[in-house]
Amino acid sequence: MTDDNTLLHPSGSGNIMLSASGRRVALLRALEQATRSLGLDALVIATDITRTSPAFQVAGQSQLVPPYSDPNCLEILLQVCDEQDIGLIIPTIDPDLPFFSKHREQFEAIGTRINVSSEDTIRVANDKWNTHRWLTEHGFPTVRQAAAEDILSGHASCDYPVFAKPRRGAASIGAGVVQTEEHLRVLAALDEYIVQSLAKGREYTVDVFVDAEGRCRCAVPRMRIETRGGEVSKGITRKCQPVIDLATRIAESLPGARGVMNIQIMYDDSTDDLNVIEINPRFGGGYPLTEAAGAPMIRWVIEESFGLPSSARSDTWRENVVMLRYDEAVFVSAEAAGME
Repeated sequence: MTDDNTLLHPSGSGNIMLSASGRRVALLRALEQATRSLGLDALVIATDITRTSPAFQVAGQSQLVPPYSDPNCLEILLQVCDEQDIGLIIPTIDPDLPFFSKHREQFEAIGTRINVSSEDTIRVANDKWNTHRWLTEHGFPTVRQAAAEDILSGHASCDYPVFAKPRRGAASIGAGVVQTEEHLRVLAALDEYIVQSLAKGREYTVDVFVDAEGRCRCAVPRMRIETRGGEVSKGITRKCQPVIDLATRIAESLPGARGVMNIQIMYDDSTDDLNVIEINPRFGGGYPLTEAAGAPMIRWVIEESFGLPSSARSDTWRENVVMLRYDEAVFVSAEAAGME
């Protein structure tokens, strides 16, 4: 920010789109705060496929967009970005990532940057089988894994209890501990499941910021205390160096990782055993805790995207900051929610 709060108009700037805004009100507010603190003359525009999205209703400006299944989706989104002067898109959910990564050059051709990693990294992260194979091939510690069908057919073995999750699932939907073969058969009939051995220790979700050169500039572990609906509801920041070091190495080894992403790691401090269990190349639901602890990664993304000097540092955040999440309600008319 300039000394007299004069608005900045750096080359390549513009408004910011929060894609699939959904329940991400805290992320929306962090974006708005970052633009103000940087002195940018930029709007934060929330998009969604429905008006019943809380963030869509809370945002100062919102835009309905079609689902990716719409054959005209790309053309419409490019038009929206052009008309709304969008300089940066922040994807928030897993289905966003392959679409935006695939079409990155078309958006950049109209001056719109995207906080998204390469297609190679998206393929590694969005498919649990690919994630496990990549981790194993690159020598990173991870749990034992097999396809549910292989276990049920006798081609692979496991010791119950195990952890089962859909191969291409998201937000922990359908994932959980399985105690018996009968339970696994029920799940396997519903979707393509993979089965993992249970790792001991505490679970950490590590928010990382990777710059345009592929360097991990900061890694903040958030230890999970309680989860609800697949997202952390209570957490605490911890300066756990083995977890930080592992997350940093993974982020810098992924093929074209960029921007903010999170890596889930189990750490047993009694044995120093580490196991990577998930890679999510997007903002995590618990990211507001990292922001509150003093690592404003959303600001760093904006700085880099708009050609501003980077303030990214690894030593500014505090440990033992606790997040206790609760529900808030947004009240609007049926007309505003498109429900008349």
